Amino acid sequence: MTTPITTTVDSPVGPLLLRGTDDGGFQLTELLFGAPDSKHRAVPAAQDRDDPAAFADVVAQLREFFDGDRTTFDLPLAPSGTEFQRRVWLALREIPYGQTRTYAEIAEAIGSPTAVRAVGAANGRNPLSIVVPCHRVIGADGSLTGFGGGLAAKRWLLAHEQAVAPAAGALF
Repeated sequence: MTTPITTTVDSPVGPLLLRGTDDGGFQLTELLFGAPDSKHRAVPAAQDRDDPAAFADVVAQLREFFDGDRTTFDLPLAPSGTEFQRRVWLALREIPYGQTRTYAEIAEAIGSPTAVRAVGAANGRNPLSIVVPCHRVIGADGSLTGFGGGLAAKRWLLAHEQAVAPAAGALF
């Protein structure tokens, strides 16, 4: 069995735990929030091997994103999830930078218009926050709904994208 590799990086939305594998080439498997107030606080597991060098490209792209110089990510991703979850996560990657979608719009986009709650559950289990932009999903009434990194982080990410892409229009 492969030993996961990890590192933790600081960001404007708090510490981020990066986890991946390096079997036959690096793949990012998780990007999780590490702040104590995060809904799903991530901490390295005992079996994880700290390897900051393996994440150099991930860290560089995250810095570019937070600096406002990157609107999409080009990373090898290997999230673990069901086929339905992976369909939702692919749809999240299609939400343009600086824009939002509702859970119903994501359900419609994946061809399961009645699966709004299941889309919400899959969104909440997204293991690749920021890179797979689950923060861009909002409630049907335009409200900011739950977010694993906390609503303050979601608010910051949406405001950051709006500031970088003002032509996209208001996010919330």
